Amino acid sequence: MAMGRTQERPTLRMVAKEAGVSVATVSYVLSGRHRSHTIKDSTADRVREAATRLGYRRNDAARAIRTGKSDLVLLSLSVLADPWSQAVAATVSTAVGPYGKTALIVADGDWRTVLSNRTPDVIFIDSVSADPEQIAELEAFAAQGVQIVAFSETLEPRGFDVIRSGAEPRCHLAVEHLLEHHDRVGALTSRTSGFARFDAYLNSLRSAGKPIREDDIAIFEQHPEGAYRAAMALLSKPDRPTAIYCTTDFAAIAVVRAAHRLRLDVPRDLAVVGVGNTPEGEHLDPSLSTVGPVGFNGALARIIVGRLTDREGAPGEVFDFPWQLIVRDSSKVVPG
Repeated sequence: MAMGRTQERPTLRMVAKEAGVSVATVSYVLSGRHRSHTIKDSTADRVREAATRLGYRRNDAARAIRTGKSDLVLLSLSVLADPWSQAVAATVSTAVGPYGKTALIVADGDWRTVLSNRTPDVIFIDSVSADPEQIAELEAFAAQGVQIVAFSETLEPRGFDVIRSGAEPRCHLAVEHLLEHHDRVGALTSRTSGFARFDAYLNSLRSAGKPIREDDIAIFEQHPEGAYRAAMALLSKPDRPTAIYCTTDFAAIAVVRAAHRLRLDVPRDLAVVGVGNTPEGEHLDPSLSTVGPVGFNGALARIIVGRLTDREGAPGEVFDFPWQLIVRDSSKVVPG
């Protein structure tokens, strides 16, 4: 019995012939590049239908070798469960989609592993330490043409962009806001040593002449359920503080959940302030008071899109997003 021929892999040329258009038109339509807006919708639909009939799939590996582009935007986010990280991922994914790019999300510094295997078009790293070895790695990747946007309060741009928030000098505003109406302000934090957000709590209490009570401080594991458990333990104490400063918004949201479980009214029985200004906190009931940048996610998406389109070879620059106190319902003073 004769063996059948191996089916030929569909090509751009075959799709172009099937649709009755040029190979360039097929390339523009299927790549999702911005220039495809010059092609009529009816023509684009015909190309996509032809590609579907033939079973055409882009050869991304070949394209990456040919162009050096992977069509990936890498987001290295420290805590994926954090509402701030989720909001960043959603906003950036929406912004880069029209350019034919896909957002790939990794956690806990795994960007090194990814970069050793593939080259994303842009990478955003939400936390860069002052470790000279890590900085040298960033410089080396930037020299190889990787477009990098790094979040750091101290790093200087060296072929890549640096985002600064001014967070450390402004977290004290949250604690001072609570101290205006509360003698006992507790803290929910992920760590206590070498952490500027927690240092803001200690320094604000000292400046106000308030004692630092170890029983008013709870340390949580770096995920929402860990924060919830720590909040429940702190709020279940018979002699609990009447206000809680949290070093992240997701910890503050956990405190509000715990308060509801314990039948404590927020803010009448307990005032809460977080850090980060996340959309989830804004839409919480009651809405969450916080310190953080305004309009950060949209601005970050625009920076990343800029790196995609016209920043190649740029020396890098600093983008500063100062934080501010945003007072909402969770810490408002209730008469009586």
